[in-house]
Amino acid sequence: MGRGKVVLERISNKVNRQVTFGKRKKGLLKKASELSVLCDAEVALIIFSSEGKPFHFGSVGTKNTIERYRQFHSNNPIEGEDGEHESQSTYQAVTKLNAKYQSLQLLNRHLHGEDLGSVSLKKLRNLEKQIEGALAKARKCKVRINLISAHISFWKNI
Repeated sequence: MGRGKVVLERISNKVNRQVTFGKRKKGLLKKASELSVLCDAEVALIIFSSEGKPFHFGSVGTKNTIERYRQFHSNNPIEGEDGEHESQSTYQAVTKLNAKYQSLQLLNRHLHGEDLGSVSLKKLRNLEKQIEGALAKARKCKVRINLISAHISFWKNI
């Protein structure tokens, strides 16, 4: 019995996302180690979690491999790379950031109930779950604040 096809999209549940990150990170680090040993390759792998925590693997040290990579590219520049490569990579970065910005704007409009006509039923359900989760968190916070203020007023009256 085989596994079903995995849809590659962001996992909305934070706990499931963290569990998946941990398992896949472990698998990726294992593969990097195996590639290093089996093929006598110099491998460096750097991963940053969504919280910004770094994880790394280096068969001969991550810093050594990165320095070797920099030296290789400084000695073997790609044709016409001088300013063209930098401007092209900057353009690509700006394009990616612009696409991310547009996506976040659309998500924000969806969260505010705007432009929902073209949204699929599956995405509407996901959006509904996100909003319900946010509402539940807001209610918990409200209850906690009410309890704290009740305790404060109780102790002030004593």
